[in-house]
Amino acid sequence: MRVVLRIVRGLALLVVLIVIGGGAWLAVSPPELLKVGNGYAAKIVCSNVFIAGRDPDAVLYDDVQAPGNPLLRLMRVEVDRDSGRVTSRFMGMFAPSYALYRGALGCTSVPDGDFDAAARAAPLVPAPQTGENDAVWPEGERVDAADGNAGVAALLSDPELAGPAMRAMVVVQDGRIIAERYGPGFSAGTPLIGWSMTKTVNAALIGRLMLSGKISFDDTHLLPQWAKDARGDIKLSDLLGMESGLAFNEDYGAVADVTRMLYLDPDMVSLPAGSPLLAAPGTDFHYSSGTAVLLSRIWMNKVGDPQAAFDYPRDALFSPLGMTSAVFEADQRGTFAGSSYLYATGHDWARFGQFLLQDGVWNGQRLLPEGFVAMMRTPTASSNGKYTQGQAWLAGPGGGTSAEFGLPQDTFWLQGHDGQTVAIVPSANLVFVRMGLTPSWLRYRPQIVLKEILNALQSAKAG
Repeated sequence: MRVVLRIVRGLALLVVLIVIGGGAWLAVSPPELLKVGNGYAAKIVCSNVFIAGRDPDAVLYDDVQAPGNPLLRLMRVEVDRDSGRVTSRFMGMFAPSYALYRGALGCTSVPDGDFDAAARAAPLVPAPQTGENDAVWPEGERVDAADGNAGVAALLSDPELAGPAMRAMVVVQDGRIIAERYGPGFSAGTPLIGWSMTKTVNAALIGRLMLSGKISFDDTHLLPQWAKDARGDIKLSDLLGMESGLAFNEDYGAVADVTRMLYLDPDMVSLPAGSPLLAAPGTDFHYSSGTAVLLSRIWMNKVGDPQAAFDYPRDALFSPLGMTSAVFEADQRGTFAGSSYLYATGHDWARFGQFLLQDGVWNGQRLLPEGFVAMMRTPTASSNGKYTQGQAWLAGPGGGTSAEFGLPQDTFWLQGHDGQTVAIVPSANLVFVRMGLTPSWLRYRPQIVLKEILNALQSAKAG
């Protein structure tokens, strides 16, 4: 019996030592994967609390923990509303990561915990007040019942067509909203993250600069880091078409270049700007969120004055279009995260889609150069018909051509992580927005509901 007790005590002591050792390891040198997870949790909670006004516990559960890595279920988040700071820790104790709210620039990850540097890097100005505008969309927010289409509205109400965890669906035809639907807890006034749809908006900002002659597709020597090597030959068009030839690992399943850039590096530019060339520029399509961040830095440098660069998205694009909810977030050092971080309501995402449908013209004023939107509908040579120099997609979510889904050939897409999509169909004079929290492994295809919408409109026209 004494032997058994000694064994039990020995095993208990071993367990205690393992727990203490594991805790010390997590406290002193936590794995980067935990830091990425905490960085993601802090950033997503921060943006949704301070921009969208959502409950932090709901955001942690629904947006961070439910669809992701099982380790995320062990993240615990603290929100300090007075300071605008959010902290996430593994098991509430380890590998802390931080995010900071900066008013009009939304939230930023603060991976090194230097809140003072993050505040100094960008103007801490109040977020714009959207207010109520009772004019009919797109001039205001009111949707006129006379514009509604009951058949299309019924399609949006079908759970199978809407898809899992749908948050917003908006259908625009002939410049008016004809149907819309929102998921539980969301409304026409809820700003939603576009993830990689931000890339297309970022490209449009470059188009705005092109109209003023400050930048062109053929520009080279785009960054100081490339002044003395072959990367200086990379053209702006190569970056826009994801054909730069730069190495970048876009694998979200581990600590890769993309997650390191977004959640471990205060300066998102440094990693992609320091990447080596793996292929000659213009010869190989390689999807890269790092490329989109480089594009942000490039156009910000072209604007010149730092304050003017921070104001540029609103002054050049959001205000002219009436996108009053749009919040374009920047990294800790003040570079816009052109790869991922634009929040806007379903109505405002639809405004941007309508803007592209109208060939970059709004209220009679040309805001994008002639041919810029046509370029968004023309595939690059190396992307196998999928991607364009306007950071837009010709193949719909999950792949598949328009013809495979019976969609018009002129359909093109904005696409983002977890089911964010805007489809523009010029031949039908239609824009379709579908947003949610719908991971790709669920295999939801918005092409199907878009096809049903087009069929319903065609039937109504024929009748």
